Amino acid sequence: MKQLEIGTCKIEIGSIVSSSFEQLLTEKYAHARKIILVDENTHDQCLEYLITSFPVLEEAEVMLLPVGEENKVMEVCFQVWEALSEYGMVRSDVVINLGGGVVTDMGGFIASVFKRGLDFINVPTSLLGMVDAAIGGKNGIDLGSYKNQLGVFQHPVAVYIDPGFLQTLPTEELVSGYAEMIKHTLIADKEQWKLLHQLDPIKLLNSKHYETLIVRSVEIKTTVVNADPKEAGMRKILNFGHTIGHAIEGFCLQTEPVAHGHAVALGMIAESYISFKREGISQRELLEITNYLTQIYPHIPLDESDKNDVLELLKHDKKNERDTVMCVLLDGIGNCVYNQAITEKEAYEALLYVDSVYTLN
Repeated sequence: MKQLEIGTCKIEIGSIVSSSFEQLLTEKYAHARKIILVDENTHDQCLEYLITSFPVLEEAEVMLLPVGEENKVMEVCFQVWEALSEYGMVRSDVVINLGGGVVTDMGGFIASVFKRGLDFINVPTSLLGMVDAAIGGKNGIDLGSYKNQLGVFQHPVAVYIDPGFLQTLPTEELVSGYAEMIKHTLIADKEQWKLLHQLDPIKLLNSKHYETLIVRSVEIKTTVVNADPKEAGMRKILNFGHTIGHAIEGFCLQTEPVAHGHAVALGMIAESYISFKREGISQRELLEITNYLTQIYPHIPLDESDKNDVLELLKHDKKNERDTVMCVLLDGIGNCVYNQAITEKEAYEALLYVDSVYTLN
């Protein structure tokens, strides 16, 4: 059992049955009302295992959230808040978020806002949740096509990362989460990148080795968040690929939603290109990154009008300063710089580059 901490939030990686989860529920929350938030997928695939493994949860109320990023909106939150009121939830009660990034993002936001804050516990069931969304204390929802525009910083009491839940996932969900693991290596671990980019991700994710990679990703994120809990500076490096990636994802929400990791992967290609143009990485490094990501993540075709829509969404990114789009750029693989202002022209040329590499491949 690997144990880490972010502030007072404890993180355990390993079988949840062998973790401190039961002790936490039976001691700190012995007399608390317990709400389990799930979506349709985790309701069917994970809930029974959790409840049968922990009899203390047999009396817990289960609340079902709709699946998908397009449902990470205020209207759904209002419905849950009303249900919490009907259940008579008080501030000594606890919410357990059992699910992927959407469930932990939205569940954490719902708990943090209700009665000025309920305790919550994250049990991520997707790779994306395990290595990124469920840890770090960022909780939020979308506002129209704008990603994570509404939210709070509030850490869960604990995060229990059980890689066994990954067996319930289809390959495309594993591949989506893998993008965040790639991001961590590109910004902070050159040696890990040397290993990763030579491996077949599908074979890797179906092997036992991914558990070691999960631990390394969580170590990187916890180190960064502990150094900068409220994203005043260094924590911004975790946004590599997300400025352009979020704009692509937001655009696709209007048409045909794509997985977060898929959009971030294209964002990493685009932002790596800008890094190359500014001489932050070499052409060899750019091609290394591009070739690996294009093997894994399919093209999202954008015509001229689509690109203009993506550029418009960029102007509303929450990381921007005034009218300036701010980005994270690579300064060699394994290093990066944040608060880099990019122009609309640079972003447009980066989108053209993404198109070009898929055409060539």
